[in-house]
Amino acid sequence: MTSIVGLDVGGAHLKLARLGADGRLEAVRIAACPLWRGLDRLEAALDQAAGDVPPDAACVATMTGELVDLWADRASGVAAIAGTLAARFGTERLRIYAGAAGFIAAAAVGAHVDRVASANWRATAEALARDGEAGLLIDVGSTTSDLIPFAEGVVLSRGATDAARMAADELVYQGVARTPVMALSSRLPFAGAWVTPMAEHFATSADVHRLTGDLPEGADLHAAADDGPKTLEASARRLLRMVGADLDAATRPAAETLAGFLAEAQLRRLHDAALGVLTRPEAQSIRVIVGAGVGRFLAKQVAERLGVGYRDLGATFADADVLADAAADCAPAVAVARLWAARD
Repeated sequence: MTSIVGLDVGGAHLKLARLGADGRLEAVRIAACPLWRGLDRLEAALDQAAGDVPPDAACVATMTGELVDLWADRASGVAAIAGTLAARFGTERLRIYAGAAGFIAAAAVGAHVDRVASANWRATAEALARDGEAGLLIDVGSTTSDLIPFAEGVVLSRGATDAARMAADELVYQGVARTPVMALSSRLPFAGAWVTPMAEHFATSADVHRLTGDLPEGADLHAAADDGPKTLEASARRLLRMVGADLDAATRPAAETLAGFLAEAQLRRLHDAALGVLTRPEAQSIRVIVGAGVGRFLAKQVAERLGVGYRDLGATFADADVLADAAADCAPAVAVARLWAARD
């Protein structure tokens, strides 16, 4: 077997993982890729990752970037991303992950749009399910969170498309870096009152988790809401702006209170979604949560609240401890490479 490069083309990041000829994980990389600004951003991210792609490697890709508003619809986005990857890697060595349909040629994506679009969650769950265990995958990224049950080698999701998965609480549109604060809670405790946050993009979940001390290094690759610095002081200033206040010595404790409240609100949202999934009849055998994504510290907290076991996905997807964190951060990229290596 030659080496295998797995790619996860998101709307905000490009993630890459490489398996060696022996099937072991050799490299993982993540690069900012603000795809809504143009396909040239994907080209630039691919340039950054070029050193990790051997010329003879098989390349397999999954995507979520087709959802950005660069395109009028998802079909156009799927075609554009697949075409860009085919031009870069060649049609012979590139395959696109199409969920239950398996891997397909880039030229065939038009006939499988619904299975190709935003299918990275399924790749991760499918790769885990192959081990025969039962679990609930909770992948908390910078923008969204996926909650996918699996058991007896089968992915047990009720939804397949973004719309269906949102309705089933298998896709929660919250992450630990890019989510606007106004989307985390409709009311905020400030100065003895419950204040409706300003409907402005003044602060994000990165500011929240930076102030609580939970934001992992490297989890926040995009500019802050105000294009300002990513310091505790700047995050406090941005959070206070959401309630119409300025940062000073007297309001600094209030900023920390806001951060704690918002972190709890986000945790509760994920807890409730996980509880709903785990009470389904088909999920009764699940007793462990598998955490992935840069925000998997929230997945671990959900497991603790629910009284179930917790396992970091990096322990399964990486053979060396040095790559375990990166493998969990970039789970779908590792997953598609593993699925290609394990195909019949």
